[in-house]
Amino acid sequence: MTVDQAKTYVLARAGERGVDAEVVGQQGRELTARAHAGRIEQLTQAVRGGLGVRVIVSGRTGYAYTEELSATALDWMLDEAVENAALQQSSDGFLPAASALGRTDLVGERLKAPLEAKVAAALGFEGTLREDKRVKQVMIAAYTEREGEVAVGSTRGADGAFRRGVAGIGGSVVMQEGDSLKQGWDMKWVTTLQDLDPGRTALDFTERTGRLLGAQPLKTGRYSAYFEPKPFIHLLSFFWLMWSGKMVMEGKSRLAGRIGERIAAEGVTLVDDPTIPGGLGSVPFDFEGTPARPLILVENGVLRSFLHNSETARALKTESTGHALRPYKGILDVAPTNLALRPGEGVSMQEGVLVTEVVGVHAGADPVSGEFSVQGLGLWVEDGKVSHPVENFAVAGDFLTLLNDVTGLGDTIEWEFGMMGGAFGAPLVAVASLSFAGT
Repeated sequence: MTVDQAKTYVLARAGERGVDAEVVGQQGRELTARAHAGRIEQLTQAVRGGLGVRVIVSGRTGYAYTEELSATALDWMLDEAVENAALQQSSDGFLPAASALGRTDLVGERLKAPLEAKVAAALGFEGTLREDKRVKQVMIAAYTEREGEVAVGSTRGADGAFRRGVAGIGGSVVMQEGDSLKQGWDMKWVTTLQDLDPGRTALDFTERTGRLLGAQPLKTGRYSAYFEPKPFIHLLSFFWLMWSGKMVMEGKSRLAGRIGERIAAEGVTLVDDPTIPGGLGSVPFDFEGTPARPLILVENGVLRSFLHNSETARALKTESTGHALRPYKGILDVAPTNLALRPGEGVSMQEGVLVTEVVGVHAGADPVSGEFSVQGLGLWVEDGKVSHPVENFAVAGDFLTLLNDVTGLGDTIEWEFGMMGGAFGAPLVAVASLSFAGT
C-alpha cells in the first residue's frame, strides 16, 4: 500500500474495533554525493519510512509501528499497540480533536535539478577548498539532499499531509600555517537549490577556519563575550528544552511557574515560527494535526509561553501550541520548528572574546540546571578590533544568567539545524561578562 492507503486502512480497522487511533506515516529520501581529489568517491541514495500508530483503550495509551505496509503487517501493528496499551498503568490518555488539513507541498520544484548539477556542486565545493594553500586535507566535501513527506490521520478527525525538503553543501578540512593546525567543520543548508553557492560557501568555510590559525592561549578571567551566531545556536539548540512543556510537566525546567516574569534582558525576544516561508523547519501543522502558528516564548525579556503538545497542554491547563512531534517509530514529544533569537540594532564590540566555536555541548551543558562549561575557540577583541585568535579555554556560565546579561544583538540572523532537531536562528550576541578558564 501507499502511506495514504495504509493510513486509511488502519483508521478503518481501528474504527471497527471501537479504538481511538492516530496514525503518522513518513516517507523520506536522502541523496549524498561525496567528492575527493576531484572525483566523486561516493554517491548514495536511500529511501526509508514507515507507519506508526498511537491508540487509546480505556484511557490507556499504546504505540506500535511497521515499515511494511501490507494488510498483515498493519493488522499486527494495530494489535501490538492495543496490547501495549493494556500494559500501561496510567488511564488518562486521549487523542485531541482535529480536522481536515489538506496536503501542503513545501518543496515544489525547489530541489529539482539534474543529478549532474548536484554532483558538480560537490566537486566545485571541494575544488574551491583546495585552492587555499593552507588546506592540507579535505576530510569531507559533500552535497546532501533530504526530502520527506509526513501524513497524519486520526479517528478524531485529523487528516492531512505535507512534503518538505532541504539541500546542503559542506564538510571538514584541516588547515595549517607554520606549526599551527586547525580542523573545521561546517554545513550550509537551503530549501531552494538556487540559493546554494558551493564556491562562496567554500571560501567562507576556509576564511572562518583559517582565521583561527596561530591562536594564542587565553588567560583565565572574566571577559565580555561576543557569540557569533553558530556557537550561540549550539547553546540554544540544547537549552531550548527549558521551554519544553514536557520538561515543565515533569518538573525539570527552571522556568516552571514563571509565565509573566522577566527572565532575560529587555532586548531578548525568542520566537518559534513554523510559518516562515522557506524556513528550514517550517511545517503547516504538527504531528497531532494542530495547525502551525508563530509562538512568542520570550518577549523583551519576559517569559510568555512554553512549547506544548496536547498532552502537556492538558497537564498544565493551557492549549496546545502546535509543537507535537511523533516520528513513526517514536512516542509523543515536543519540539521546536524555526526557533530564533530576534536580531537587534547591531553590536559595537569593545574588548573581550569573540567566541567563534563551542565544542562538547552535549557533555558540558545541563538543560535542567541551565549550567554549561564548554570548550571554545575564538578571537581576542581589543579597541573594537580583532587582535588575534585564542584557544585552550573553556567558557562557563548559566544560560538564563547569560540571557539576562545580553547587552546587544546583531542586526542579521543566521540559521542552522540544531543538534537535537529543528532549525535555530541567532544574530551576533553580546554578553556583559562570562567566565573563561584558560591558562
